[in-house]
Amino acid sequence: MKLLRFTAEGLPLFKEVLDIRFYAQQRVSEEQREELHPLFSNIYLNPANGFIGINASGKTSVLKAILLVLGIINHEPINHIETRDILGDTERAVFTIYYYTESNKEICCLETIITADKIKLEGTIYRIVSERIWSKQVDEVTTRKTLLDFDGREPVMVRSGQEDYLSDDVSIVIARYKKTRESVRVVNLLQFTNINVLPFYKDIPAEVITFLDPTIESLRFVEREKGTTIYLKFKGKEEITFHNPFELNNYLSSGTVKGMIIFTLAQEVLQKGGYLVVDEIENHFNKEIVTTLMRFFMDSDLNKNGGSLIFSTHYPELLDEYDRNDSIYITRNREGITVENLSTILKRNDIKKSDAYQSGFLEGTTPMYEAYMHLKKSIAASLR
Repeated sequence: MKLLRFTAEGLPLFKEVLDIRFYAQQRVSEEQREELHPLFSNIYLNPANGFIGINASGKTSVLKAILLVLGIINHEPINHIETRDILGDTERAVFTIYYYTESNKEICCLETIITADKIKLEGTIYRIVSERIWSKQVDEVTTRKTLLDFDGREPVMVRSGQEDYLSDDVSIVIARYKKTRESVRVVNLLQFTNINVLPFYKDIPAEVITFLDPTIESLRFVEREKGTTIYLKFKGKEEITFHNPFELNNYLSSGTVKGMIIFTLAQEVLQKGGYLVVDEIENHFNKEIVTTLMRFFMDSDLNKNGGSLIFSTHYPELLDEYDRNDSIYITRNREGITVENLSTILKRNDIKKSDAYQSGFLEGTTPMYEAYMHLKKSIAASLR
């Protein structure tokens, strides 16, 4: 499955309806096709989607909502999805999710309505109270404007409440794709934003290691009866042996460990397709490492299966890696989170995006001057 777009209404942290699109909305030039993933006809997916904003602007909350949506169409129980807390105490959260299925060559629209129930011993429990699916074949899509138009169509499946086999927090998508077993590969790295410990025991490609730290000669993992033994060797040094992955942090920088995690998992997503979700992608990295990762996903020769990188960042310089504006979202938090696609603000792709962001032209993207002055006066007073 490929996620095309979703809207979410009724999420407590958001000021307005959250609307995220993963397909190319602007005109696609001949040279830009190499940076996009062709879906069918003239429909392309943006393979690297960035969410940028100042501190506390809601970037992580947006990523949580995306992961929740991916979990729903992946027919995971909502109460087991790590990011379900984005639902809060919602009385009625309405998700409208548009996706493409490769097995059936169809565009689908899934409407899922979720409510929160407070139970004394269990806390907040979520359940689906209503659900419908519409579908159409891709050959019915004649223009980009009609891609997600389902007006006048009857749903092909409706949640009736009589599905004895179906838990009330699992989408009817599970029944729709029971035969094809279609699902989405999702790699969620939100928990590794500030904590860098290898989550796997497998050899990391030598090229990844050399790119991150050329002083390392080898890093091996050997499975034994009593656990995994880790062998680390620096060039010209004796090999170091240990059994706990936490110990790697005593010998390697945080950036090297995080890079091993992200680039190894990114390689899998590039090979098989799916979604790699990274919060604050620049943490522990220099700009070149981050842009390398972005370029890999935007290289159609490497990314043949439509793998998608979804990330948040504070760094406006990363925006200049894009030739297009429609895969960039600006997050703001002013009495509630809002998310705006850059293409609705900057109509031209040739304007330097980092300059527009840092100049304050994109309102709400720089720290408030008044807050800055108060902070400056406070520091000055403390130094007297």
